Amino acid sequence: MTGSVDLPQKRSLRALWIALALALVAFHIGLVFLGLVPNLVSRPLHLALILPWVFLFGVVDRARLASGAVLCAIGMASAVWVAWNHDMLGDQYGFLESRFQVAVGLALLAVVIEAARRAIGWPLPTVAALALLYAFFGQHIPGEFGHSGMPLRSFLGSMTIAEGGIWGSLTAVSVGVVSIFVIFGAVLNAGEAGQGFMNVAAAAAGRLKGGAAKVSVLSSALFGSISGSASANVASTGAITLPAMMRLGYPKRLAAGVEAVASSGGQIMPPLMGAGAFVMVELTGVPYTQIMGAALLPAILYFLAVWVGINAYATRFELKGLDPSQRPRTHDVVVTSMFFLVPFSVLMVGMFAAGYTPQYAACLAIFAGAFLLLIDGKLTFDVNRTADRITQALITASRQVSMIAAIIFCASIIIGVLGATGLGVKITSVILEGSGGVLWASLLLTAIACLILGMEVPTTAAYVICVSVAGPALMQLGLEPLQAHLFVFWFALLSTITPPVCGAVFIAAGMAGENWIKVALTAMALGVGLYLIPVGMITWPDLIQLPSEPVAAITAFVALALGLSALSFALIGRANILVRTALGLASVAILLGPVIV
Repeated sequence: MTGSVDLPQKRSLRALWIALALALVAFHIGLVFLGLVPNLVSRPLHLALILPWVFLFGVVDRARLASGAVLCAIGMASAVWVAWNHDMLGDQYGFLESRFQVAVGLALLAVVIEAARRAIGWPLPTVAALALLYAFFGQHIPGEFGHSGMPLRSFLGSMTIAEGGIWGSLTAVSVGVVSIFVIFGAVLNAGEAGQGFMNVAAAAAGRLKGGAAKVSVLSSALFGSISGSASANVASTGAITLPAMMRLGYPKRLAAGVEAVASSGGQIMPPLMGAGAFVMVELTGVPYTQIMGAALLPAILYFLAVWVGINAYATRFELKGLDPSQRPRTHDVVVTSMFFLVPFSVLMVGMFAAGYTPQYAACLAIFAGAFLLLIDGKLTFDVNRTADRITQALITASRQVSMIAAIIFCASIIIGVLGATGLGVKITSVILEGSGGVLWASLLLTAIACLILGMEVPTTAAYVICVSVAGPALMQLGLEPLQAHLFVFWFALLSTITPPVCGAVFIAAGMAGENWIKVALTAMALGVGLYLIPVGMITWPDLIQLPSEPVAAITAFVALALGLSALSFALIGRANILVRTALGLASVAILLGPVIV
């Protein structure tokens, strides 16, 4: 992985980007140790630091570069102005007192929306722009979906100089927790941790039937737990596992389907969960460690169902394990595993034994991971290699922090408008009326909304928007907050393997040279747990109670594991139609058993 950073060739530009990356990383780590920094200082500076990475880094088109430079300068100046004048603005209680302040507010909203557009495309920024239009002109809409109107200076002030809107609670998550864990993942990925994941997976599963596919599952689960991105997971682990599977005679559609499904699971595997876990902390008020505990058993269930499906395919196609020559030596496994075990151990001990906050523990884990960048799997030291790794960690962290921040800032506009205008409450009432007050109808409407929205925006953004409008309705109908949030988060992930827009499938199919529709069908059969486990969280609520009710949680886990295994074999295994039907009915009975009884 060393040397993979796409930096400009000109030495002065390289130095500038490395300096900017160092500033961004040092700022976010420094916030953890500096104590209390005013929110109207830390959050605007967070925006100022991410804008160059969104508007300028890697841009080669002259017109795009010129416009990006102008927008970046305007955005950074506006954000720094807010931070510099935070005391004065705090005394204004969210009201803009001059035309200059109005101009700053409008500039910040425009820059945030355009930053998100350049980072992830049109859909989310379009929703944000429509939300702002509703806030400005919604008083002219007749009926219950109109609002009474808001003074421009009050509304803009609440969005841009108060601790709401773009400086709200979601941004706090991006500044204080998400950024730290993204930096942690970037540090691990810059060193030998990725190879350590692969070696451990190959040693554990390589000799088994369908071993190459199971290596993909294990390595993707491990790698995805820190990358939090299905696409990054496919590109990283798939570069190794896809060729290995195809060399052993795996059908291309199966090899690509396994990689897409396994990589998608990284976003539901603690600790990172694609930044969703930390957003969930802020939205639910549930401690991070409790969310990790709640998410763990469903994630294991998901990979278990994939494992059973691989077994069924391995029997059908007579797929063998990895050749002994392709499996790593025990010495290599032990040594390279230390590159992720040591930082992970520091993280877990810090959070669970020492009682540190997640971000403080993650900082300690970053330092441990950074120290390990000094050596390789052969325990040798090289100055140039270490410099390359540090550069890669800094640049990768800055780019990923900036992309997530751009999403969160834009989503914060939508959340701010929903709250200021009461639109969120109105949409909630529509969901309740449309479902007739029936929980399962509301769950179906929410799942469809998550799937549609997830086709166009990243998982975390889809989750935030859907849970903001549908979450209150689900909770009014009896769900616990964590149940509702995990249900929405899982269904926001559906689009990674579900047509027509299935990002992980497209990447895996391209790498394998296979028709993406065939890959998608295989991925959907293997990833059946992604569709059913959220339902299991509702019918077996004890599944997410591992921290408080471990016995009940494990009982629910075993029951659902049996049901998913039966269904996975029914979909994929070599058996007659009667056996498959019986297994399918048995799995449905287990899944819905508590509701029926």
